Amino acid sequence: MSLITAATTPQQGVGEILRTWRSRRRRSQMDLALDVGVSTRHLSFIETGRARPSPAMLEALAGALQVPLRERNQLLLAAGYAPRYAARTLDDAGMRQVRSALERLLRAHEPNPGLVVDRQWNVVMVNRTATALASLLPPALLQPMFNVFRASLHPEGLAALTENFADWAGYLLQVLRRSILTSGDAGLQRLEQEVLAYPNIAALSPPPAADGTAEPALLVPCVLRLPQGRLSMFTTLTTFGTPRDITLEELSIELFYPADDASEALLRALHASLPG
Repeated sequence: MSLITAATTPQQGVGEILRTWRSRRRRSQMDLALDVGVSTRHLSFIETGRARPSPAMLEALAGALQVPLRERNQLLLAAGYAPRYAARTLDDAGMRQVRSALERLLRAHEPNPGLVVDRQWNVVMVNRTATALASLLPPALLQPMFNVFRASLHPEGLAALTENFADWAGYLLQVLRRSILTSGDAGLQRLEQEVLAYPNIAALSPPPAADGTAEPALLVPCVLRLPQGRLSMFTTLTTFGTPRDITLEELSIELFYPADDASEALLRALHASLPG
């Protein structure tokens, strides 16, 4: 177990960080002040550095602004307080029950593909069906980590097998942009710059919208042309409720389901052919 202290000497003051998050969430000072039960004047003093917020006030403001736990530690550090939220790896003894639950969930989801991803959409765990689909990727796209966006959008990855690539790419880019707006994660921003430079993405006309203001379309399927036949799937995303650990908060479970009877039969046949 470790406390995240990457920002032990933050370049920004706590007021500036709060102001950035308030702007990202499109909240006015008055709206936020009413939400947490303080005066607009006091909130203004905090943002301008004229007042030092208590840890309880920071927690209230961070909660109202839906600041992720990793960034809440940065807020606390910027205000001169110790970080509160730990990050454990899934191999940590304290995460044994969580890991076991994830393994059971992924196993029970077979023959359909299922995977667990972190905040940057790097794959942390997979079931056997998802492993079989990942085997279609060139080794370079599995290193140093198997990333969902890179594997799905790179021209040498699953993009080459995706029948409805324009629609699926547009959906994925919306998800990526919304993840950036939610977390402010610099790694995701670099990933977005990378995938937008892929020639198959740049060639889409018109380019898929990625401003993050619109909800992704409902049930856009991923349609793959596999050696075994045409596979159409839709996806769901699940997160942990009320997490108090950074790793837990940043994990998501992505489960794929067949979109038609033929795809269901294909997945069952694929799963039956797998060893073990």
